Amino acid sequence: MASAGSGSLLGSGETERPHPRPFLIGVSGGTASGKSTVCEKIMELLGQNEVDHRQRKVVILSQDRFYKILTADQKAKALKGQYNFDHPDAFDNDLMHTTLKNIVEGKTVEVPTYDFVTHSRLPETTVVYPADVVLFEGILVFYTQDIRDMFHLRLFVDTDSDVRLSRRVLRDMKRGRDLEQILTQYTTFVKPAFEEFCLPTKKYADVIIPRGVDNMVAINLIVQHIQDILNGDICKWQRGVMNGHGRTPKRPFPEQVDSGPMLGPGKRSHLESSSRPH
Repeated sequence: MASAGSGSLLGSGETERPHPRPFLIGVSGGTASGKSTVCEKIMELLGQNEVDHRQRKVVILSQDRFYKILTADQKAKALKGQYNFDHPDAFDNDLMHTTLKNIVEGKTVEVPTYDFVTHSRLPETTVVYPADVVLFEGILVFYTQDIRDMFHLRLFVDTDSDVRLSRRVLRDMKRGRDLEQILTQYTTFVKPAFEEFCLPTKKYADVIIPRGVDNMVAINLIVQHIQDILNGDICKWQRGVMNGHGRTPKRPFPEQVDSGPMLGPGKRSHLESSSRPH
């Protein structure tokens, strides 16, 4: 872990190696929809989980790392379940945009570390190394146009609301929160924010994944698509990036996939996955 400013480039002491611009994939969906689990399954199928962080070709980064630093009053509300973490204003969008821009440019950066028990941004940061493919997941990654337009592929994990609620209750209870506070927070902030801010961004998705990680057909297709990128079979998107356009031309997914690990020896790329799904 490094301790320099969040979202900053590494100091001149480390030499940057030239690296191709990564293929940036946005993964959105409601709270506890399985965004992080889908990303981890993709990593597993690509054989990346056992690879050293500095050598990974595919990496995961979470929007949850970019929550704003709370004031004393805001933190007091958060500890009582009275702060809206699902509102766009809860995120440091400027830092998020700058960090993603540096990542897309193939630079090594540092990202914040957030403690979801104390609702605090920790002094430690995580070093994020260049990668060939970056999965950026979060409830509102498609909400802001400047960030939305950076993605070459957009995925939306679409999971039943009752399933998401039950997952969130179990997750928050493990953090020591009482059931009444969890349900009050859900009905007051989480559900209304999902309907107002997250759900409308579903229309921006290129691929919708019903049932999340249970939908292995969709996940295998995405894995094969990523493998094509890693093999250099998809390069048209680079022209779009060079011309200032983040979007890749529409391309159907292959119909047949191999369910086994798909990465052989090749280019160097890396990054550290996020620690916790929203």
